[in-house]
Amino acid sequence: MEITEKVAYLKGLAEGMDLDTDKKVGKLLAAIIDTLDDIALELEDIKDEQAELADGLDAVSDDLEDVEDVVFGEDEDDEDDDYYYDDLDEDEECYATTCPTCEETIYFDESVLEDGEVICPNCGERLEFDLESLEEDEDGDDDE
Repeated sequence: MEITEKVAYLKGLAEGMDLDTDKKVGKLLAAIIDTLDDIALELEDIKDEQAELADGLDAVSDDLEDVEDVVFGEDEDDEDDDYYYDDLDEDEECYATTCPTCEETIYFDESVLEDGEVICPNCGERLEFDLESLEEDEDGDDDE
């Protein structure tokens, strides 16, 4: 039962009881019922407006999704895919690492590796690489 229906039921009870609105108690009950009726109508209006806003928000969200697909060229299936860089030369080596913060795979080329750091495109975490220990290992392997 809706609030407006409950208030209408209370009005009917009050009318059936023949409340004397000239006396203090009758005036009070009549005022309470009128106030409840006003509140119920306001709530109904708010619910209607909220439903209208939700429908509008859904429409905007759908439109934004369409715009994102056009701008970023992504399909719905690509949303969970890892980031790939199309501008890498085929001759260049591609490296990958996993971000310890967001656990997403990050792909980068040798120039980024030489810089010694990369910023995770997913969460913004700075990942640093210590290449000196790798070079020492390679030098040690040559001596054997």
